[in-house]
Amino acid sequence: MSSKILILGACGQIGSELTQELRLIYGNENVIASDISYSNLEVVNSGIFEITDATDYASVKVCVEKHHIDTVYLMAAMLSAVGEKYPMKAWDLNMSSLFNILNLAKEKFIKRVFWPSSIAVFGPSTPKEHTPQFTTMEPTTVYGITKQVGERWCEYYYNKYNVDVRSLRYPGIISWKTLPGGGTTDYAVEIYHKAITDGHYECFLSEETKLPMMFMEDAIKATVDIMAVDTERIKIRSSYNLAAISFTPNEIANSIKEKLKEFTISYKPDFRQQIANSWPKSIDDSYARKDWNWSHSYSLSKITDKMLLELRKKYHQNLQKSK
Repeated sequence: MSSKILILGACGQIGSELTQELRLIYGNENVIASDISYSNLEVVNSGIFEITDATDYASVKVCVEKHHIDTVYLMAAMLSAVGEKYPMKAWDLNMSSLFNILNLAKEKFIKRVFWPSSIAVFGPSTPKEHTPQFTTMEPTTVYGITKQVGERWCEYYYNKYNVDVRSLRYPGIISWKTLPGGGTTDYAVEIYHKAITDGHYECFLSEETKLPMMFMEDAIKATVDIMAVDTERIKIRSSYNLAAISFTPNEIANSIKEKLKEFTISYKPDFRQQIANSWPKSIDDSYARKDWNWSHSYSLSKITDKMLLELRKKYHQNLQKSK
């Protein structure tokens, strides 16, 4: 019998692309997408879709039982920048949704759980370069706090109730398919859009703010890979460090200028600068590479080539449609 997968938060930045990839691998009929609204029609129309509130235990349980779900990807969350504006909403969404899924697994309604953590679990006291898997964590954002606490609960549910929960600490994610979702690393997506549409970008981080980043295809590959490997190969049940490349706004701007000579950038740091300052500059993900053979494919140059190519197509198509 085929595995039945439920993706909560399927209309979000990562959830939408994860949904499409899982449908390609496991078949449309075996991957149920869900969210609180029909906000991504590509996801809604490409397979089975359910309106489900991840913070409502009964709502999730009904969906799980209706579709005989055995694996859940919990992608619903309020990200760092938005979370700072609505701290209690961020806490409620990020924590209650996780407890709902962990408890469904504890009660044997589902067998396997994926829950994303983030580099936001780290803080000012964490080593900035090659941040270790096991290190000091003193997050300064409510998003980071929810992720750190969530990691502890994931490990607890594994140790106490044998819940097969797996997790990755995502760095900043870059994608051409979906718009940014309110994260501090979103400048690295916005900059490509503005390069195409305006030829100029005003960055909300300073030019030398170095942060760990990853192309969406690599992030999706890591997510699919960690869920596909045998249980005994998962040695860490809090969350695995995950890394690809690190760069600054200045470096990404220069990579764009190599392709678009006329592109310009200016800098006007806002409240997100303080968040970025508390995060690592680079990540040591040797445990992920050793335990389940993680590896990334995209360099900054490859990311820039792909982003500019696909966004040019996208904006050209939108222009044609509006005529």
